[in-house]
Amino acid sequence: MIYSKMQTVTQFKTSLNDSEPDAGLTVQLKSLWYDAKGNWDLAHAQVDHLSDPESAWVHAYLHRKEGDTGNADYWYRRAAQRRPAVSLQEEWTALVDHFLHG
Repeated sequence: MIYSKMQTVTQFKTSLNDSEPDAGLTVQLKSLWYDAKGNWDLAHAQVDHLSDPESAWVHAYLHRKEGDTGNADYWYRRAAQRRPAVSLQEEWTALVDHFLHG
């Protein structure tokens, strides 16, 4: 289900020019938004306390980006995902697309 007016990755990327994320974004998309804005800590804070598979998947990506592969792999397992063999940017784009379109 789409909670935001954004429906494409391009629209999501355009929103990075804003000072705050769209209020209708899911927590996972807010995390990815803050990550793209260069605020890893705030991105991590969005999902760190959550245990659902969707949040675990974003959490895994963030730890992969951080360079903590062991912790990332733990969160990928919690999300029932595998660490992808793509660039971080490609994974970020795939995650945004996934969470925009559920």
